[in-house]
Amino acid sequence: MNPHNPDKSIAARFRYAILLTVVTLVAEVIGGIWTNSLALLSDAAHVFLDLFALLLSLGAIKLAGLPSSETRTFGWHRAEVFASFINGVSIFLIAFGILYEAAGRLLHPEPVNSLPMFVIAVIGLAMNLIAASALHRHSHDDLNVHSAFLHVIGDAAASVGVIVGGVVMYFSHWYVLDALISIGIGFVVFFGAWRVLRESTHILLEGVPRGLKVSEIAESLRSVPGVQNIHHLNVWSICSHIVALSAHLDVNDDFKWQQAEVIHEVEHMLLDRYHITHTTLQVECSACLARPIIKDLNHVSHHHHDHAH
Repeated sequence: MNPHNPDKSIAARFRYAILLTVVTLVAEVIGGIWTNSLALLSDAAHVFLDLFALLLSLGAIKLAGLPSSETRTFGWHRAEVFASFINGVSIFLIAFGILYEAAGRLLHPEPVNSLPMFVIAVIGLAMNLIAASALHRHSHDDLNVHSAFLHVIGDAAASVGVIVGGVVMYFSHWYVLDALISIGIGFVVFFGAWRVLRESTHILLEGVPRGLKVSEIAESLRSVPGVQNIHHLNVWSICSHIVALSAHLDVNDDFKWQQAEVIHEVEHMLLDRYHITHTTLQVECSACLARPIIKDLNHVSHHHHDHAH
């Protein structure tokens, strides 16, 4: 397998995690209804969203593998970020649902069959931990895998809460705890959604990738021999693992006949230092007027000329 294209390995891990998540979901839905445990049903809702996330993520990987075309010159890489965004919005909504239901149970606690609730939560925890270990390897460098990994870890934490609650309720019959655990799970879901939404929105709005500073990149570009100045610098993410940059380079007159070497040097530096793989560089040899590093974009009206004779 090509180490520079980890998608096959990621897809296999996603399929494995999807299978485990389906088993957990079925167990927790049946168990939640049987034991009358809102905590278990809240966890099932969380698991359902994990499943949704994993399916979206797997779909996004398939789309990212599609070639570029006349109408989509960047290919389908953005589908991965879009999947994370849809997923984040949906989790936000479910978090509110869980908190609303839990508030009702706080006011009117209902008895819970705590022993089977405990057993089912233990099964859920085991499945979550196996799925998390499958996804962990790629979770640091891929937003999609990272969001799916966060889901599964959040689920594991929720399962621990349900297990503890099952034990306490078995001995004390203090059924308000079921609602309190549900509220805890609701907040775990809520903050997980916020993180995924913030990250995916930042990419969709063409934000500078986190951890990169435009001023620092500009300095690095100026330090390349032959580069006198730079302007019209743009840095953005196409998806979580492809960073793009475009810039105008003002090259010294002495390097007029070595433009290709200067560009090669710049590309090399950007790849080594900042992992920027997609660059578009325009060279200007004349002494440039003082222009800003970052250029404002303006709308231009499209005039349709009438070619009728």
